[in-house]
Amino acid sequence: MLISDAFAQAAAPAQNDASLISLLPMIGIIFLFYFLLIRPQMKRTKEHKQMVDALQRGDEVITNGGILGQVINVSEMYVIIEIAPAFEVTVLKSAVQTLLPKGTLRSIEPRNKNLKTKAAKTGTIENKADDSTEASDTKDTESEKK
Repeated sequence: MLISDAFAQAAAPAQNDASLISLLPMIGIIFLFYFLLIRPQMKRTKEHKQMVDALQRGDEVITNGGILGQVINVSEMYVIIEIAPAFEVTVLKSAVQTLLPKGTLRSIEPRNKNLKTKAAKTGTIENKADDSTEASDTKDTESEKK
């Protein structure tokens, strides 16, 4: 025969040390995920829960939707927030994102608030007057055509 018979070689002994070393990168990744992702998120969740539980009347808050206001009433699940004088909104307690320091809402009010409202009122009155004169002009021209 031209080809010789092949005989199986003896199996190499199993190396337990090498298999444990190959698992070290996977264990390192798990620790990395825990300390960089999972643990900080759990800490933020715990702090938010404590802040929401400590809400009381008179606190100034920002909701998740970006609404700024002052807490008027706190119940078990809901918070009533005054966002403007005589304008209240009811939101879930969990929708409160940030607790602001006292006096923050007063410090961010526009300074020329009265000037803007006066300009807006006079502008709308002038527009209404212009519309009425245009309407009467069109009626006059239509009557002249007839």
